[in-house]
Parts: sequence; structure tokens; C-alpha cells
Amino acid sequence: MDREGFRQLLRERQVPEDQLDAQIALAERFEAFAGGPPAPGDVRAFAAILVDEALNTWDNLVTLVRYAHFTKNVPAYVAAVELLDGSEALEGLYEKLGQAVGEELRDQVFSGIELPPLGTPSTEKPVITQAIMTRLEQLVDPETCRQVLSSGLRHLEDAWYAEERAKYAESGSVDAYLARKGDDLIAQLNKIKDEGGLYFTQPITDEVIAFVERHPEIRQGVRDGNVIYEAKIPYMTVEYLAETDEQMKCHYYCHCPWVRESLRSADVRVSPTFCLCSAGFHKKRWDVIFGQELRAEVVESVLQGDPWCKMAIHLPEEALTGPTAPSLSGG
Repeated sequence: MDREGFRQLLRERQVPEDQLDAQIALAERFEAFAGGPPAPGDVRAFAAILVDEALNTWDNLVTLVRYAHFTKNVPAYVAAVELLDGSEALEGLYEKLGQAVGEELRDQVFSGIELPPLGTPSTEKPVITQAIMTRLEQLVDPETCRQVLSSGLRHLEDAWYAEERAKYAESGSVDAYLARKGDDLIAQLNKIKDEGGLYFTQPITDEVIAFVERHPEIRQGVRDGNVIYEAKIPYMTVEYLAETDEQMKCHYYCHCPWVRESLRSADVRVSPTFCLCSAGFHKKRWDVIFGQELRAEVVESVLQGDPWCKMAIHLPEEALTGPTAPSLSGG
């Protein structure tokens, strides 16, 4: 490995100087473990070693992501990202459920269930999710389940959406903002295609862009009164478009690492209620734009046998009278 090149990349990522040598050493250990260009299986196997050694920290797993990026190893990069993607969701559920229903009932839901350690592969997550959701829906009323799950189980900072909030204020209306949002996405996808990069973990082709253009719910969102309907771009759009088997199409569509693997297996079935977490992810920008918690629902989802996942986000009445721009602190 080019130690100095990797050191420079780490510095560009603002890794503290006193951590550089340790992260370089970890990358070299990983490279030696793989015995050549690492494959996705090598990433997961090495992560399991880090779990066993209690070295499965966020920083260490991010080092694997950065090593794969530095060496231009796309399959290893995707595998490493997938170990981190949404990893905080069940811990978020544990915390928010305790706040909503109290620790005693929360502990009944999670009784005997050990939350998987960071670095657990996606193949092992659906079984745990199924068990938790079965208990949750048995012990907690549906509206509380909706409120907790749709509040968002991911760690998303308001500040990350400050630019979108500013764009909304500049746009003059919800519809104008939606048009700008869609144009921004298409411009981003074209740039990624031209540069040969990835949109999160997937390549972008002309066919992918055409698919997004055909579906305004994916491109930007569709307003009906004060409700915005948004749908996800497939997680693996190239594979999704080529697939003819409906079960595998659902697998290629799903973004959720706690669910996705169950969609190609008959052994595990996660409750579609869990998809409210995705609704919470979609509404986050709108929460920040309007400075308040909004209501979100799942209209369609691949877990219910639908061809895609579509969310409904209920905007406040003032959304139809023009943009507002409350401070991020709510003042």
C-alpha cells in the first residue's frame, strides 16, 4: 500500500495526526489479511475479527471504507459502507421507545434480544429486526409505534439540511422548491455518471437517470394539497431494472440493511411497520425546513409486496402560503 498517499487522504479527511499511524496500520493489517485486492467477503470476515477483538469502532470501520476508496476497490468499498449504513437504527429505536413508553415496557420489547455489534453484516440483521418488531407490535399500540418509528431512527443532524432549508426559502413556493430539488438530483446523477463515481453505493447510467426522470416521486416528490409523496430510488437500480423475478426486484430496491436480505429469503419476514423508519428519513428535510416535527406515513413498500417504497409527508398549512425560514434552533 502507498502509505504516504493513504496518509495524505486521511489528512484530507481531517483525521487527527495522533491517529494516522494507527489507521494506516489497520489498513495494512487488512491488506495482509486479504492477501491481495480484498473482496466483499474479506471485508466482512475482517470486520468479524474486529468485533471479536473489541476493535469494531466507527473510526476503524471508516478506515476500511477509506482504504477501499483509496485503492479504487469498488466491491470492497460497497461492502465496507454497508457495515456502517443505518447501523444506529436499532439503538435509536431502543432509546426513542424508552422515551415514548417508559423503560419498563421498552425493556419488555427488547427482553432477551442482544443488539448486534457494529460491523455485523446485513445478512444477520433481519432475524433480529423481525424479533423486535414482532414484540413491539404485540406490546405497543399502533399510533405509538408509528410516532416512534417515523420520528427517525437514524442519527441526522439538523445542520446537514441547512442548505435545503435555504433553497426552500429562496424558491418562493413548495412547488418551485420541488422542481429545484429534482433538477439538483438529475444534475448530481449526471455528474456522477460522467465522472464514473457512485451514488452512495451504486453506479449511475443513462438508463438509471431515465428511470428517475420517468418517476417524479423519485425525482423530486409530488405535491397533493399539503401532502408530499416521495419514493426512493432503488438501492441497486441497474440490477433492479434488469431483474424479472419480482422477489429479487424487491431485494434490489430496498435500501434498509435491517430488511433487505429478508426480501430474497422465505425464512424471515420483517413487519412492514418497520418501513416507517424510512418515512422518518424522508421527512427530516421537511422537519428542518418548517422547524417542527411533521407527520409521515408509508403509502407503499416492497415489504408489503408493492413495486416500490412511497412515503407521504404532511406539510403544515402555512406551506401553501409561501416559504418560511425558522432558525435551526426553532426560534
